[in-house]
Amino acid sequence: MTRNAYYVTTAIAYPNGEPHIGHAYEMVATDAIARWRRLEGREVFFLTGTDEHGLKMVQTAQREGLSTRELADRNSQRFRDLAAALDISNDDFIRTTEERHFRSSQEIWNRMAAANNGDIYQSTYKGWYSVRDEAYFDADELTDGEGGKKLAPSGAEVKWVEEDSYFFRLSAYQDRLLKLYEEQPDFIAPAERRNEIISFVKRGLQDVSISRTTFDWGIPVPNAPGHVMYVWVDALTNYITGVGFPDDKSEQFKTFWPADLHVIGKDIIRFHTVYWPAFLMSAGLPVQKRVFAHGFLTSEGKKMSKSLGNVVDPFAVVDEFGADPVRYYFLREISWGQDGDWGREKFVNRSNADLANNFGNLAQRSLSMIAKNFGGQMPPRQLGSGEDNKVIAETILAIERMTVAMATEQLHEAAAELVAALSAANLYFAEQAPWGKKDDMARMGAILATTADIVRRAAIAAQPFVPTAADKMLDLLAVPADQRQLEHALDPDLFIAPQTQLPPPEPVFRKFEQAKAG
Repeated sequence: MTRNAYYVTTAIAYPNGEPHIGHAYEMVATDAIARWRRLEGREVFFLTGTDEHGLKMVQTAQREGLSTRELADRNSQRFRDLAAALDISNDDFIRTTEERHFRSSQEIWNRMAAANNGDIYQSTYKGWYSVRDEAYFDADELTDGEGGKKLAPSGAEVKWVEEDSYFFRLSAYQDRLLKLYEEQPDFIAPAERRNEIISFVKRGLQDVSISRTTFDWGIPVPNAPGHVMYVWVDALTNYITGVGFPDDKSEQFKTFWPADLHVIGKDIIRFHTVYWPAFLMSAGLPVQKRVFAHGFLTSEGKKMSKSLGNVVDPFAVVDEFGADPVRYYFLREISWGQDGDWGREKFVNRSNADLANNFGNLAQRSLSMIAKNFGGQMPPRQLGSGEDNKVIAETILAIERMTVAMATEQLHEAAAELVAALSAANLYFAEQAPWGKKDDMARMGAILATTADIVRRAAIAAQPFVPTAADKMLDLLAVPADQRQLEHALDPDLFIAPQTQLPPPEPVFRKFEQAKAG
């Protein structure tokens, strides 16, 4: 039996710089999933936040002449601001510098240290380390750069490091992890990421260094003066901190853990599907249910970089176009799990075609005719009208297909089903031509009532994608607040009652123009 509670998270962002368009994409996609689950009637907990420790934060703060805490406070707020700008419905925003997270991280450390005669041990780490990647690399993974520098696969410089460190016995978890992937084939998605991780684990796992002594900006290791936790024990633990750990007997923790879904970028898939489940197994905690790794975004077909001047500022995009059209573009244009592209021309074309012309026009034309010809009162439908019933049945089927797509988070497919339903409704409206039925007002009213009902059903299903516009549309249809769940869109016998007084119609989506050349 599926539990009613649903816990979903983004990865927590590293705030050593401004939020970029990729952060916005991950927030929006995860928010759409959370909103859809709420639409289904699930009890949802949605967590996002910032991962604020590590050497990169120290170095960035020094360059900017700030304390590391000042940098963390300033930049973490920018991620909160982005969530607000994008209309993200997160239930909590976690910062790894919070006291609750210190307690949580130290407790999971203690449990791992106590497990299996100790999954944590002290030794000396020697290896090539990249500050930018927060990762170690084997010599055969490196390339030679200018001036005798050694470079990681990402192009970041690596330096030889030798320091006293605590290690986690990741090598002891190879068989248990492979068993997890076999018994839960949907634990990692999409399929190419699953295959990548299984191949990685089958090659054999090395124990992983989990503490540092070269800086002190981090969570102190219990009973180990001078050591702070290395990024992944600290960062990954946020997912249990957010639902009440270390109080794992609390109602909140028992309700929401294990997490139903971690939404992350494909570059950190290894940490979430190898390290994190191993840490949880070691600590005697249930493992999360699923990890979905999305792709990266380019800008106008090119990789974003400051040198090219093509980095997309998510705040500027939302300021220009509004949150809903930006959200919709991410969810409709980019195949979930694959890389995608932010392009202004594509954005304008997609928004105008799907939102302004398809969805907006259907609502505006039908509601304006109800206002003009029926005094703004919903006219009655006609029983037994084949075309009317057929188009409503098609709309319900499309929303059912959205439900199937959303079961595996196929956001772009769900959005495509919504657009297909609206296209069919626009075709119905054109063929039935209510403007030509002035000598048969009953038929005109029935066509308009049918069209308004399709708009109602579509607007309910559109709430996770374009929440502000969908709510406004439902307000224009006088749909009560307690009749905006998925069940109300799928009920074939539920309609807006005849004679319901509707407010004056207003356009919900605006049309955008392409930027002029030069």
